Amino acid sequence: MPPAGTLIMLRGLPGSGKSTFAGILSEGGRYPVYCIDDYFTDPETGSYQFVYSENFKAYESCRQGVEKSMKEACPRIIVENVFSMEWEMDGYFSLASKHGYQVHVLTVENRHNGRNIHGISEEQLQKMAEKFKVKLL
Repeated sequence: MPPAGTLIMLRGLPGSGKSTFAGILSEGGRYPVYCIDDYFTDPETGSYQFVYSENFKAYESCRQGVEKSMKEACPRIIVENVFSMEWEMDGYFSLASKHGYQVHVLTVENRHNGRNIHGISEEQLQKMAEKFKVKLL
C-alpha cells in the first residue's frame, strides 16, 4: 500500500536556512509548513516574542497542526524545528506511523553563513550544536 503522504522534517540550528528551505519545499504555500516559531509570531505584525515558559505549548501546537494536516490527507507536510535531540522527533514519527505517512528527515547545515533571526547568541548556538545528534544508521 502506498503511503498516505510524505512528512518532511527539517532540522538544524537557528540560521541554518530551515525556514527558507521549507518555503521551497512547500512550493509557495501549496503544502503546509509547521514550526514552533509560529506560536511566538504575531500573524498580523510578524513580530516574534519567545516566551520560554510557553515553549511546551508551542511544541504541542506544532504537533497538532501536523496531525490536523495528516487527518486531512495532505500529500506533503513540512515541519521545521531545531530537533537537536532524537526524542524531539519521536511524536512526529508516531503520527506518521499512525496516519500512514512516509518520513524524511533532512538536516540543514549553515554553509552559507546565515544569521539566525531570533538574536540567539553565539554561546547559545554553540551549546545547541554540542547536543545535536545525527543518526546515520
